[in-house]
Amino acid sequence: MSAAATSATAFSPVAAGTRIGHVHLKVADLQRSIAFYSGVLGFEVQQYYGDQAAFLSAGGYHHHIGLNTWESRGGSPPPRGTTGLFHTAFLYPSRKDLADALRRLIAAGYPLSGASDHGVSEALYLDDPDGNGVELYWDKPESEWPRNPDGSLAMVTRRLDLDGLLKELEG
Repeated sequence: MSAAATSATAFSPVAAGTRIGHVHLKVADLQRSIAFYSGVLGFEVQQYYGDQAAFLSAGGYHHHIGLNTWESRGGSPPPRGTTGLFHTAFLYPSRKDLADALRRLIAAGYPLSGASDHGVSEALYLDDPDGNGVELYWDKPESEWPRNPDGSLAMVTRRLDLDGLLKELEG
């Protein structure tokens, strides 16, 4: 272990309220990415930065997603077997909101690469037009999280019932 890694363990944990404020992605085609993140997923464009970047959000925040072509216009996704972003994860406030995201994807004919019930959350997985992984999920109430006999968290991965999720939109 490096000296830097060893000394890092001497610090206290990051503050509990710390969260990821936004993700900024290099994309090949700005308009194609806006069509996905805004047109399909429903994030709102807050600002353009010329014809090379755009900033999108949920609920009018300055931005949750930055998209740019500064170093990537016309580029291709990184090849398999290289390091980089695995996926971004967008936390929806409720199961009904996640169901609405699924409805949007179905209406757009946009394919899922997976859908899982992790015990603590339910998640939809897909790739954006540039091959960046995207997770759309909601957290179940902590009182419903599966626990091991010793009280520790028991994460699981089961197939998510998509029809059951869509039933959240009825009534």
